Amino acid sequence: MLRPTQTEITTDAGERVAARTPVIVSASRATDIPACYADWFFERLRRGYVARINPFDGRRSYISFARTRAVVFWSKNPRPLLPRLAELRERGIHCYVQYTLNDYEDEGLEPHLPPLEERIDTFRRLAEHLGRGLVVWRFDPLLLTDRLGTEELLRRAERIGDSLRDAAEKLVFSFADIGIYRHVARNLDRRGIRWREFTDGEMLQTAAGLAALNERWGYTLAACGERTDFAHLGIVRNRCIDDELLLRHFPHDRALTDYLGATPPPPALFGETARPERTAAHPPKDRGQRAFCGCIASADIGQYATCPHLCAYCYANRSERSVAENLRLHRLHPFAETITGR
Repeated sequence: MLRPTQTEITTDAGERVAARTPVIVSASRATDIPACYADWFFERLRRGYVARINPFDGRRSYISFARTRAVVFWSKNPRPLLPRLAELRERGIHCYVQYTLNDYEDEGLEPHLPPLEERIDTFRRLAEHLGRGLVVWRFDPLLLTDRLGTEELLRRAERIGDSLRDAAEKLVFSFADIGIYRHVARNLDRRGIRWREFTDGEMLQTAAGLAALNERWGYTLAACGERTDFAHLGIVRNRCIDDELLLRHFPHDRALTDYLGATPPPPALFGETARPERTAAHPPKDRGQRAFCGCIASADIGQYATCPHLCAYCYANRSERSVAENLRLHRLHPFAETITGR
């Protein structure tokens, strides 16, 4: 028997299967879909579903777009989205972008990204198309090396933050947790990058430095998934898949507000945007995330070991060889129901 959050779909192969029907889709924590798989995503959107292979047990599951009202994109180079946003609007699907915009050019930690100035330009253009507040700046993760300390990180954040003052509303940051991901430590060591973990004092110093810079920026500052609470510095705990952001920007979508536990506001007077009224608690937290993650539940459609950015600190890629093999398979079957075509 199908659960209320499921439907039955016909796959490309003609098989009838059960599929989840999420209201919010995450695209994706596991890989950069906007930069590398935009063609695949929009073709699968037209076909109505995707399949995902569980990285732990190899099981295939299906995700239908039948009830999808919002897509949260995650990217380090979302420029390929720009000509595609009209299609999302035509389908009545909202979106916002978690845009990781770091400055690790000198260290070569993000070797296959466009130059920083081009990425800043992409941010500004995307904000013009979507609206201020729907492109979230992530300076993330913050990483220390033998040549890159807290003061230099703050200097680089200052440069980017000054460039985005009229385009961004929010800055999200986190501190790299390298020791808990042995393959990340191994990849950094292989590249000769002499990394080290943040001490509690360095975390506090960096957070305080960002708060000081923010006195002129005026962003919402948010820490992502961090055990330490920086509320005394005016820094909130982040919710990347964020019901409050969706309600603020898309208050009149009845299907979305119902799912998020709110009612649409009455017609606005004098051009003001009224806020939806909460009728229930926040939607449930995403149980598949870290203990201090604040995200509400969504369906992630990405696949590990598929991102060709090959960032040195990436937890989603274990080896360049596996990424190369998955890219080869994707190019053989570029519109298959899974990213890898398996």
